[in-house]
Amino acid sequence: MTALDGFTPRARHAVIHAGLLARETGHPALDDELLLLALAELRPFERPLPSFTVQADAVRTEIDHRARDRVLLSGLGIDLDEVRLRMAALAPRPVTAPWRLRRRRLLPLRVTLTGPGTALRLTGQARKAVEVAVWYDRGAPATGEGLLWGLLADGSNPSVSIMRRLGADLRRLARDIGFPTRNR
Repeated sequence: MTALDGFTPRARHAVIHAGLLARETGHPALDDELLLLALAELRPFERPLPSFTVQADAVRTEIDHRARDRVLLSGLGIDLDEVRLRMAALAPRPVTAPWRLRRRRLLPLRVTLTGPGTALRLTGQARKAVEVAVWYDRGAPATGEGLLWGLLADGSNPSVSIMRRLGADLRRLARDIGFPTRNR
């Protein structure tokens, strides 16, 4: 895994967006929760996926990355949403920037998302989600559905817990994206 070339444009944009969210919130690593937030914000799916019912604002509240910042900044009279809008207007378009996923040769489990001014290590859960997405539809580019499948593949991911708390029907979602499920 050395590039995002093996991803559809929508899925590539979702991975980059997750990286930008990590950078924006000051995280040193890209985790599965930020991948879920990027999927909820962008909905980068190749086909309609009505069973993906989680909303970006609810995910954001669950992971609470911005809530702390918003409270601290509002105490100083700063509107975080206004700052984000102004910064977004100044930032280069992330999809056209030279973003890459790189695996280190000596540490093959270490995958890094690099882009302009950014180098983020993927956590184990995020790395697995990306690798499952690449494997999801063997030979075809990785899709948003594949990224979602990657998150669902490990039921112990914090992102799966978030989707459960938000009332997502994970069995239906898994069926809709083609994830093999057991009947219980």
